[in-house]
Amino acid sequence: MRFLELYCDHCAVVSVFEQPPCQDSHDADCDEWICTRCGDAMLIASFPPVRLERHRMTTVRRAA
Repeated sequence: MRFLELYCDHCAVVSVFEQPPCQDSHDADCDEWICTRCGDAMLIASFPPVRLERHRMTTVRRAA
């Protein structure tokens, strides 16, 4: 199991969250985490990395 320290809204403190076995076969990529203190569940959205391409801006000069 994986563990992570996060702020728990229910406990109002930083708590240890654990990642339970995933029922949807996401394995380590599962977004579900459970507070070990109160049992409150949290979803952390993970997105695959996206490559952003930069476009060069061109300056257009016009006669006044």
